[in-house]
Amino acid sequence: MAGGFAERVRTSFEAQAAMRHIGAVLTGVAAGEVTIELPFDDALTQQHGFLHAGMLATALDSACGYAALTLMPEDTGILTIEFKINLLAPGRGERFRMIGRVRKPGRTITLVEGEALAVDGGREKLIATMTATTMTVTARAGVKD
Repeated sequence: MAGGFAERVRTSFEAQAAMRHIGAVLTGVAAGEVTIELPFDDALTQQHGFLHAGMLATALDSACGYAALTLMPEDTGILTIEFKINLLAPGRGERFRMIGRVRKPGRTITLVEGEALAVDGGREKLIATMTATTMTVTARAGVKD
């Protein structure tokens, strides 16, 4: 396992303009698992006032990708090559917690599962799941971490 993975993930996350733009915050990093939280913001909603599925998928994709990165060698990068999301309930809550967990690590391809929880009044509700496939990237200009 790569040494210093938590700092590596934090540094990479801070470099993501998209995560800053939507207000996402990295709240947990462990080997094979990453948690990202997203506060509710009217600017991220769809026409019914729910968190837009695209915003949810964006944060959940990052949680899954960073979970995979925690298990990758230091001199590599990670890219998502596929994901499937199941939207189970409307995105309604004070905040949302996205958790990515490595299901099957690999040298080149890693399978990650994610879940999105809506948090409201101290209660949590599962609102989406994701299955993502990531690829370890080596020796490619501009792709590291």
